Amino acid sequence: MTEHMPEGFLLNTPENIAKLSSKDAIYNCIKTGEIVEAPCIICDSKHNLIVDLGCMRGIIPREDGALGIAEGLTKDIALISRVNKPVCFTVKEITQDEFGNEYAVLSRKEAQTRCRDEFIRKLSAGDVISARVTHLEQFGCFVDIGCGIPSLIPIDLISVSRISHPSDRFSVGMDIKAVIKAFDGDRIFLSHKELLGTWEQNAVLFESGETVTGIARSIEEYGIFVELAPNLAGLAEPRTDISVNQHVSVYIKAIIPEKMKIKLIIVNTADRAIIHESKLNYFISSGHIDRWVYSTEGCPKMIETDFTLL
Repeated sequence: MTEHMPEGFLLNTPENIAKLSSKDAIYNCIKTGEIVEAPCIICDSKHNLIVDLGCMRGIIPREDGALGIAEGLTKDIALISRVNKPVCFTVKEITQDEFGNEYAVLSRKEAQTRCRDEFIRKLSAGDVISARVTHLEQFGCFVDIGCGIPSLIPIDLISVSRISHPSDRFSVGMDIKAVIKAFDGDRIFLSHKELLGTWEQNAVLFESGETVTGIARSIEEYGIFVELAPNLAGLAEPRTDISVNQHVSVYIKAIIPEKMKIKLIIVNTADRAIIHESKLNYFISSGHIDRWVYSTEGCPKMIETDFTLL
């Protein structure tokens, strides 16, 4: 199986730069049919994409701009949104415009077709893949899973610790990992929380008696759920001076594995500006998952994902 990466991964690599360095190099791309990348600088009035190849310009005709455009299954916003971003493509030919200027005819659709046939259609539920965040909506995070092909991670599958918006966890352009949850024809459904570790894997990083930084994610009458890690939260006493997504310092009063509970005491609020925002800590970043069990042994509350049943 040939893995095809999200758009932008090739752009600044020495190999990609060399393949577009001259007219002869671009002719070689025609012969080999390989996928290359360059920045899209214009989407014209007919929704053709104009690409800067360095030694000449390239044009991706509208119908070759993305899978589903010609059939009306993909909206033109998929083309408009590529301006000022990298696009992948194959080179079809070099020709001339009416003024005698040479330009290359490109196909992003062909690159996506190859990605779909050589990579995506060979995946199965439980496979871990690379993805790049493209945009965020209230209901979830859209990602590029290869050559600009989109997929969605629903907000409730981003992490075990609940968030109010995907921007609480991700940012546009962020490179992440995801796991294939299910298929519906050529549509792919993704999850993310399984890669962030079980309760026990996260809880072992903390000790009773420590004071650490957390984020208030949910405020209830009986207490405040404070996120210590994306897949780990504890409960602190109610307070009226705390708001959702506020950073707080918390004292860890007790860690109770058999109940998957962490008791916290809020010490004070923290200034977000002095917090070091670390990258996501993936406990699984490659390979395949058949079954993932978040819950601790003996805990009556079972949280799991069985990818063999999906």
